[in-house]
Amino acid sequence: MKILDWYILKRYLVTFLFTLLILIPIAVAIDIAEKIDKFLRYENLTVFEIANDYYKNFIIYYANTFMPLALFIAVILFTSKLASNTEIIAINSSQVSFTRFLYPYFLGATIVCIVALLMNHFFVPSSSKTRKAFEDKYIKKKKYSDNSVREFSLQLNDSTYIYIQNFDLKRNSGYNFSIDEYDGIKLKKKLTADNINWIEKDSTFKLSTWKKRKIFKDRDSIFSGRTLDTTFAFTPSDFNYKNTMAQEMSSPELVKFINISRKRGIKNLNAYLVELYKRTSLPIACYILTLIAVGLAHKKARGGIGANLAIGISVMFIYVFFLKVAEVLGAVPGANALLNVWMPNLVFGMYAIYLYYNARR
Repeated sequence: MKILDWYILKRYLVTFLFTLLILIPIAVAIDIAEKIDKFLRYENLTVFEIANDYYKNFIIYYANTFMPLALFIAVILFTSKLASNTEIIAINSSQVSFTRFLYPYFLGATIVCIVALLMNHFFVPSSSKTRKAFEDKYIKKKKYSDNSVREFSLQLNDSTYIYIQNFDLKRNSGYNFSIDEYDGIKLKKKLTADNINWIEKDSTFKLSTWKKRKIFKDRDSIFSGRTLDTTFAFTPSDFNYKNTMAQEMSSPELVKFINISRKRGIKNLNAYLVELYKRTSLPIACYILTLIAVGLAHKKARGGIGANLAIGISVMFIYVFFLKVAEVLGAVPGANALLNVWMPNLVFGMYAIYLYYNARR
């Protein structure tokens, strides 16, 4: 059986890579046709920069995105070919059970799953950061509002809160800043400033026209001045709560960010949780999609490979549709992000189990 295992595993991986290598050039060609005019606007932008900073990371991102689709199509293609060549009938005649027949398939799914997990949790976020920086510089026309936050408040810990009316993330400066420290429900200290500037080289803030108030039991103490250099338990990056940030952070960074945000009183972190959970749920789907593909294609169909492929692609698009709906629902405040992200895998997992027991008969 080892020869047969290696034969199926080789076909599994080769067909998967072949399918992926067909999809990626199509995506690149479409993207080039769409953005070529934007690249030509910049005389100093070289072909090497476009290839290295953008398309290299574009390929990494979309290779990871297309991986489940490529896997599913690949398994249906070569399993349908095995069935049409009556090779599966010969395997069954040699009294090899369907469960044993699946062994090389799941070995291949494990290899793809491990690669997908590493890419999702570490490599893709890093490449996304470079790709999006290139897009922001050469492709997208960013508005001023994208570089600033307004009416922003943040809880640093159980007793300390900050508020800033406006902060420019590009200039690292803002105005109308205040930080309050409480003892229970009673205000203990309050520091205000007309202007606040982040000094990156010193990791400090410079306050202009500041006033500090300390509240005691029977009196208040007020101090003021023109400028004050100080440090706080936050940086300008904490003002930038955007969902796209999650895609640019590796999983350890994302977990740390979520934990810090929870301590600071940020209520809705579901968009970040959805991003974190789907980095694991999508690679695990390799097993489910493999089982579904084998269950659909292991018998010789009247329409041949084309019929199996049409059914398989239909199932795949239904899965992708449910996946996108689950991500949107999971990001809604108050929703269970973990349950929503894993719901497509649970539903299609039950369908895979049904196909498995039906095939065993």
